Amino acid sequence: MAQPPKLKPASWLVAAGRPEETGSPLNTPLVPASNFLLEHPRAYARDDGTPTWEALEEIVGGLEAGKAVAFASGMAAVSAVFNQLRVGAVVVLPEDCYQGVVGLAMAGAEQGRWSVRRLAVEDTTGWIQACAEADLVWLESPSNPLLAVADLEAICSAPRKPGTIVAVDNTFATPLNQQPLEFGATVSIQSATKFIGGHSDLLAGVATTRDQTFWQALRKSRELTGATPGTLEAFLATRGARTLALRLERAQANAAYLAQRLEAHPLVARVRYPGLPSHPTHAVAKRVLKGFGAVLSFELKGGAERADAVCRHTQLIRHATSLGGVESTMERRAGIPGQEHLPPSLLRLSVGIEDAEDLWADLEAALRKAAG
Repeated sequence: MAQPPKLKPASWLVAAGRPEETGSPLNTPLVPASNFLLEHPRAYARDDGTPTWEALEEIVGGLEAGKAVAFASGMAAVSAVFNQLRVGAVVVLPEDCYQGVVGLAMAGAEQGRWSVRRLAVEDTTGWIQACAEADLVWLESPSNPLLAVADLEAICSAPRKPGTIVAVDNTFATPLNQQPLEFGATVSIQSATKFIGGHSDLLAGVATTRDQTFWQALRKSRELTGATPGTLEAFLATRGARTLALRLERAQANAAYLAQRLEAHPLVARVRYPGLPSHPTHAVAKRVLKGFGAVLSFELKGGAERADAVCRHTQLIRHATSLGGVESTMERRAGIPGQEHLPPSLLRLSVGIEDAEDLWADLEAALRKAAG
């Protein structure tokens, strides 16, 4: 299904990725097949995909007016992008970056496959220069977990060295709040595990591009590495995507409310949320984002011990990792191996679709109990 110009993203999420033949089921079903009858373009699932994967690819790709490739996880999608690099390539990563991406990049550097540089997310001048010099410019915006917003409009449209890949991890924003390809990025990556799936019950990733050659290269990487999505996971991600617009609208309204309440709380030292005027990249966020998202981070007075106590005392907000689900989850990121450099009392809160007042009551009670 080609996206009609008049169709808004919320409608596309519901309409796309469905069978068109008369008598077909309304929803694309699970097709648990490894191979297909020959004398047809589709022969083997690892090479040619399945209707279940393709439904998810049509939905996510259409959101960014590009072509998508579905993977077994967000990190599988990330790896497919890194697989396009030649030995000796230069990779530039944000200083605040998802630990899985950092781990992958540093492992490749240790093997001599490429070298790695780091830049502050807000260093727009540095990123523009990187586009002219590096082979892979990897942006994550908003960043994880400090929620810094990069000026993608300036960076992705900057002159670049021939062959340079500008990749944007768009997981926190989702294609509803940010369009990296529209700004000029080579590829936009989503961890479909998060907001697209939306129910904390699957692992999947999607990479979307408007470059036909790059799209074919991503598919080839998936084929050769076997990083194919599971049939059930693709089906669940497609089902989750149908309600993305509704879930995101509610969750980011809740996040904005909690961010404002937390900023005024006497036990909170700092709140990081792009929608707050106090956020260092708020002005950029207002320009490049259509919405400020459903994730926020905040630091407590009293250090790591108090932060851990807050996580233990919440009841509605679950003490768990990951993000983007219908339920609110919270964790102390510096307590995770590889994240020790973060502020010790920083809590990352992924805000769900619960009632906002219930969430605040739960959080306020936990803060009060943690203070003793």
